[in-house]
Parts: sequence; structure tokens; C-alpha cells
Amino acid sequence: MQAKGLKIAGLETDGNIFLAPLAGYTNAVFRKLCADIGASVTYTEMVSAKGLFYDSQKTRDLLRIADGCKGIRGCQIFGSDPDCMREAACSEDLAPFDLIDINMGCPVPKIYRNGEGSALMNDLPLASRIISEVKKSGKTVSVKFRTGPNPHTINCSEFACMCEDSGADVITIHGRVRDAMYSGPVNYEAIADAKAKVHIPVIANGGIFTEEDADSMLAQTGADGIMVARGAMFNPWIFSVLSGKGEPSSEDKQAFVLRQLDETEAMYGERFTCVYMRKMVSFYTKGMPGAARLRTELLQTPTCKELRERVQDIEF
Repeated sequence: MQAKGLKIAGLETDGNIFLAPLAGYTNAVFRKLCADIGASVTYTEMVSAKGLFYDSQKTRDLLRIADGCKGIRGCQIFGSDPDCMREAACSEDLAPFDLIDINMGCPVPKIYRNGEGSALMNDLPLASRIISEVKKSGKTVSVKFRTGPNPHTINCSEFACMCEDSGADVITIHGRVRDAMYSGPVNYEAIADAKAKVHIPVIANGGIFTEEDADSMLAQTGADGIMVARGAMFNPWIFSVLSGKGEPSSEDKQAFVLRQLDETEAMYGERFTCVYMRKMVSFYTKGMPGAARLRTELLQTPTCKELRERVQDIEF
């Protein structure tokens, strides 16, 4: 893949490789480490605008930023009330972020039933008002959405034009409909059609686990960049490969994981880190010889100290 910088409104990135917002995974430390090895833009987990409005500490915890975090720092917010979304965007909580992303693609039933996330693809006038209100924050604004609500309603081109007309500076299109959730083929044609109809940068997302996947996505859609989601959970080193730095050695990968463990513990404490890192190391070792046995052992590891010892024995 040929990485290139992008100009997004008043921002300039050093590449076109984005880390997706991933609920439960893209905490401050993970974002920092991915940026260190090649992610140009990183996003928080999705943050509830209502949670900020009602002063939820749990919501604010999602907005932490690790010291020395590089690249463009994005925060993704979700909600269906235009005024509430504007207030969140204008709040001091979001002041440290360079970019605000509006989630209009989440397919999770609870979010969808509330009229949020991908449900907004069924109501373009409301989606437009939300974008216009968030834009009043003065921030660079992106919108993430899908190819459509279902296979019978592929409306991402119309939605993309609406986003641009409403003030969005960049859009990200997940190449699946809401009904498909996170599986099935990616609709390259729909992304390509949307890309041809707008003048703002288009980032393509969905099914990117390898450099070949990224090359195929760019070639078939004409997108300006790619966003890696679940691929980063299993192989964060994909950012090193895609940005042209090459595949890290086994020793470098081990050092990455140990650093992630140490920095996560320092920021979030022992209890959170032990549960979180057992899960992450299980992802990182998937497909390796003895991975099933290792996963069982990891789940029984009670402390960060013992987890660190286990990681030091793994050849990534």
C-alpha cells in the first residue's frame, strides 16, 4: 500500500491509515501505541453525548489521552438529539481532540432501537441537523456510516452527499449494511459510487486484515484512505506494515505487548489491566501453535505480574 498524507479541512495527516473506534478496545494506551507504529488518525471508543450531558464519569473516562500520543486525535460521539450533540462537541471534554466523528453506523440493536448509530441512515433530515449542529463547535467533523440500513436500501451515495452538504469535512464508509453487522462481503461498488459523488475525503472501512485487503479496498473504491477495525485487535502491527515500516520482529512485537501492559496498568490500574490484557494477548496469539491452550492459561492468570511473565515466554 502507498501511504500518503491527507488534508482534512484545517488538518494535515502524515498518512491515510486510520484506527477505527472500537468499543471496549481503543483506550488511551492502545491508541497511543498504534499511532507510534503508523496509525495516522486514531479514535476513542464511541462516547455518548447524553453521558457527557449528564456528567457521567464512566463516559468521561473514555476521553482520556495518553501522554505523548501522536498523530491526529479523534473522538467519536453518538446520539440522536442535535442540541445534545452540539453541546457535547462544544464541551471542554472534547477540547483536546483534533477531530470529532459522528457515529451513524453502529448496528448494535440497543443503539439502533434508540434511533442512534445506523438508525440515522433512515432519517436523512435528522442526520443533517446533527452534523450541522456539531459543526458549530468549530471542530473538524467526520461522519462514519454504512452502505445502507439493509440489502434493499443501499443509500450511502445519497447519505454521503447529505453529509458533505451539511458540513462534514471527511466521511468514513463501512462497506456493509446494518443488517450484516460485521460479517459478509464488503460492497466496494457502493463505496466507489459514493466517493465519485463527493469532494471531501472518503475513508473506506470493512474487512481489512492484511496489506492485500488494504490494497484491494483502495483499488476498488478509489477511497482516499482506509480504516482498520477488528484487524487492529488481532494484529496492531498492521499499522507498521501499511505505513511502510515493515513487519516488526517477534522481539519488537513482544516489546509492544509488554509496553501496552505496563502503560495500561499505570493508567487504569491492576484490575482493569489484567482483564483487558488477557483478552488482548488472546487476540494477538490467535492462530499460533498452542493458541487454544495458551488462551485457557491466560484466562486463569490472576495478576499483571504473572501475565507479564507469560508474555515474556511468547514468540509472537
